[in-house]
Amino acid sequence: MSPDLDAAKPSKSGPDWSARERAAGAKPRVIIIGAGVAGMATGSYAQMSGLETRIFEKHVLPGGCCTAWSRKGYIFDYCIEWLNGTAPGNNANQVWRELGALDGKTVKNFELFNKVVDEHGREVRFYNDPDRLEQHLIEVSPVDAPLIKAFCDDLRRFTKLALHPFLKPAPLENWREKLAMMRQVLPAFRLFWRTGAAQMGPYADRFADPLLRRGFRNMFFQDPQNFAVLPYLYNLAEAHNDNVGFPQGGSLGLSRSVEERYLGLGGIINYRTRVDRILIEDGRAVGVELKNGEKHYADHVVAACDGMFTLHGLLDGKYTNPRLDKLFNDVLHRPGERYPGVVSAFVGFEGDVPASESHSTTYLLSAAEAARLPGADQGSLVVQLRSRYSDGFAPEGKSVIHCTYFSDFDYWKTLRSTDRKQYWAKKREVAEFVRGFLEKLYPGIGERIELVDVGTPATTERYTGNHKGAILAWKSPDADDLLAALVNKDRMRLKGLSGFSMAGHWINGGSLIKAASSGRFAAQYLCEELGVPFKAWESGNREPWHRDKLGQLPQLDKDPPLERPARPLRLVETPPLSTLSPAPAA
Repeated sequence: MSPDLDAAKPSKSGPDWSARERAAGAKPRVIIIGAGVAGMATGSYAQMSGLETRIFEKHVLPGGCCTAWSRKGYIFDYCIEWLNGTAPGNNANQVWRELGALDGKTVKNFELFNKVVDEHGREVRFYNDPDRLEQHLIEVSPVDAPLIKAFCDDLRRFTKLALHPFLKPAPLENWREKLAMMRQVLPAFRLFWRTGAAQMGPYADRFADPLLRRGFRNMFFQDPQNFAVLPYLYNLAEAHNDNVGFPQGGSLGLSRSVEERYLGLGGIINYRTRVDRILIEDGRAVGVELKNGEKHYADHVVAACDGMFTLHGLLDGKYTNPRLDKLFNDVLHRPGERYPGVVSAFVGFEGDVPASESHSTTYLLSAAEAARLPGADQGSLVVQLRSRYSDGFAPEGKSVIHCTYFSDFDYWKTLRSTDRKQYWAKKREVAEFVRGFLEKLYPGIGERIELVDVGTPATTERYTGNHKGAILAWKSPDADDLLAALVNKDRMRLKGLSGFSMAGHWINGGSLIKAASSGRFAAQYLCEELGVPFKAWESGNREPWHRDKLGQLPQLDKDPPLERPARPLRLVETPPLSTLSPAPAA
């Protein structure tokens, strides 16, 4: 039988924190809501600094969206496409070493970031090496040589920079640290200002070749829109420096490693334990109340979960600050200001595709093809050969492909709420489209496909609690400025509420390294508040990583045929995705 996750009883493991008062001299206690990367990072750094912490997590897997599930021996890796900080010698890598995220793991790097192919078969390859990229782009469009050279010159400048502001929030930096940062930033200030102010859409429109105009927008798999040129250059440069590779074990492997580090430091995770509200006395957070009515008390509470749920669920809309008001009441409702939802189709099949195929390709669809993709925001489909990323994602002699496209959350949410049969029918349309599309790319693959597993933005909301299924929260320059103020001016706190802070994507921006660094920042501010020295050190674990470290993988109950409606994600022993909020059950 699959467990009823909403009715599951909280774990009784761990010490008794039900008493409001404690003995003098006891270690300060911290309760953290959510065992995602941000929550576990907060807990790990707090434990290193001598605090006593415990994490309450609704489900039984760590990581939030940074997860995977299994079916018929296939591993469907949901999150990581590249990870910032996989090369030694930078601050991002230092954070991962402190959290044990890369312990004993190999890292896969690719010479190509992504390939874009239009509906006529023309293709452009975005190589990480500036020289190779420049040569290839000029071959594609000689008339655009001046613009191509300018872009690649900027890329060469970015490859020489080492800006990884992930160790300490600006208010806590000493004058030496501030000076060191200025020495890095000032010489490149014009480069940052120019590429940060230019949005990729208008920038790409300057190219004469229509493939380059569309290809540059889709350099990051699909066009994220409202993106400046700067992050494209930054990530290409980091890829050139082998600093955005794919870690062995993938998404759940990373989460399990951070979980192992946190538990090894003495932390406690109470899985299958949902927090319903934060307890407040005289303007101070003093603990949490669980769904079953239990109350647990601490000196500080950190919400490392969905921002909307934190403000309007855990705190009942009573506390906020001007930056969060602006983000959630204004920016959130503007088109394109948050990351969209994603439709994912994992394909398990016998054999493989030709070795010469790129690990990642964005296919620009014809109007007729795009019209067949339910709820699609753009006319493109990303095809990733996930078996090329890491060993063990498929049984021996088999492979996994992951197909994705940005999609409208409300489309899927409305269907699921009002017409469940039509919802599943649309999911079958996605599966059949993907099967037919892959058959055109690789004739004969259709007969080798064993299963197609489809998830929608409504699925993401259900399992992660992310507002409207957003995969990484904010993505606009306006949001970036507000997030910087949240961290550096508000210190991740709310007006009128002491003993409480927030961490994660909604506070520090998207990407796993930002989630991890938000936990480091929260712990540093917490140590300052409690008068405890902040401490951090590398885990030092050298045991080679192996597949057993993934632990018990979620399993689907049965494997329905492709021509029949796929059943909801029901579980054998564990849920498909870790969740942080009481999202409605499917």
